Amino acid sequence: MADILVLGAGMVGVSTALALQTRGHAVSLVDRGAPGRETSFGNAGIIQAEAAEPYGLPRDLGTLWSFATGRSNDVTWSLRGVAQMAPALWSYFRHSAPRRHAGISRSYAQLTARATADHAPLIEAAGAGNLITRDGLVQLYRSGAAFEADAADAERLGREYGVRHRALSGTDYRREDPALRGDPAGVIHWSDSWSCSAPGCLVHAYARLFAGRGGRLLEGDAETLTQTFGGWRVRTVAEDVEAEHAVVALGPWSPSLLRRFGYRIPMIYKRGYHGHFETAQPPLRPIVDMDNGVVAGQMQAGLRIATGAALVARGAPADLRQLDRGRAALSDMLEIGARVEEPQWSGTRPCLPGMLPLAGEAPRHKGLWFHFGHGHQGFTLGPTTAALLAGRLDGTLDDGESALSQVLSPANRP
Repeated sequence: MADILVLGAGMVGVSTALALQTRGHAVSLVDRGAPGRETSFGNAGIIQAEAAEPYGLPRDLGTLWSFATGRSNDVTWSLRGVAQMAPALWSYFRHSAPRRHAGISRSYAQLTARATADHAPLIEAAGAGNLITRDGLVQLYRSGAAFEADAADAERLGREYGVRHRALSGTDYRREDPALRGDPAGVIHWSDSWSCSAPGCLVHAYARLFAGRGGRLLEGDAETLTQTFGGWRVRTVAEDVEAEHAVVALGPWSPSLLRRFGYRIPMIYKRGYHGHFETAQPPLRPIVDMDNGVVAGQMQAGLRIATGAALVARGAPADLRQLDRGRAALSDMLEIGARVEEPQWSGTRPCLPGMLPLAGEAPRHKGLWFHFGHGHQGFTLGPTTAALLAGRLDGTLDDGESALSQVLSPANRP
C-alpha cells in the first residue's frame, strides 16, 4: 500500500482517488475548493457512451470558413486566444487527418464503451441514482441533408463500435417528446448514454463516498507541490502532506503546474458557458441542437443550455454570444422562459492535440503521475481512465486492458 496525493477534485480527480483507494492505497485528495465546482460543475451532464470518436478539428474549408467568419455558433474565437494556442491547434489539425483520427478513435472507443459500466457501481455506492436518467440523448436536425448524412454515419459507428441508435423523422419524434414545439427534419437518438440532473452534485457524492471510506479530503493549493527525498509534498490548510506518489488531475490547470518541473504540454483551452432557464415542459432527453452548437437538458436548477467552444485567451472576459444565440435558436423547438438568476458560470475543457487523455507516470520524475486532458469527456471518462491509471500505478493492469494502455498517447507525451 502506498501513500498517494491526488491534486484536483473534479470528476477525474475524485474518480482517481476512489480507484486508488479501492486498491488499498492511502489517498489524500487536495483541491482549493469544494469537489466538483469547476469544469465538472458546468458541463451538459451526459455520460456519453455514444462518443466513440473524439471531436476532431474540421478540415473542410467551408466549415473552417464558417468558424473564421463567426457564422457558426459551434465555435467562437479571439485573435489573442488563437495566437496563444496556435502550436497546439496546428498539432490538433494534423491529428485530425482522417487516417490518424481513425487510429486514435480505435483506442478512444474502448474507453467510452465502458464509461457507463464504470460509473454504475460508484453511482450505486454513493446513493446518487436519483440524479441519473438512463434514456440516452438526441441530436436534432433542421437540415434534412445533414440529418441523412449523420444518420448514415451513425450506421457506420454502430457497425464499427457497437453504439446503438435510432434515426427518426421529426414528426415521429415529436409524438414521443411533447416538449417539441415543431417538427425537426430528423432526430438521432443515442440510446446507451446516461444523463445527470446535477453534474457537480454527482462529483460531490463521489467525494463523500471517498471520505466515507476513510479517504482524506483536504483544502490546499496544488501550486505548492514540491518533490522531496522520499516523494512529494503539498501544503494544505490543515498541514503539509507528504506521499510517495502525486497524481496531477487538475484539468486545464495541469500544464501550468507541470511547467515548473520542466514539462511543456500543449493544450487547446475550449471555454464553455451555461445558463438555466424556466420551462413548463422540459425535453424528454437532452437535446444536441446540431444546427446551433448548444445542448439543452433539464437539470435541478432548470433547463440548462450549454455552449460549444470559445477559443479565447485565459482570463478573457465572459462573452455570452453563443449562449444567447443558442437560446434564441432553440426557442422554435422548446418553450424557454426567463433566465434563472445565478452567477454566470464558465469552464474550460482541457483538450490535448492527440485527443486522448494523459494517464500515466511522468517520464522524468519518479512518483509523479499525469491524469488530465479529457477534453469534452472528463465527466464521461473519469472513472474509466482512473481505473487504468490505478492499474498502472500498482502494476496490476491486466492483459484484458492492454489495448487501453494506448491512453498515454505518443502525441501527448511531454
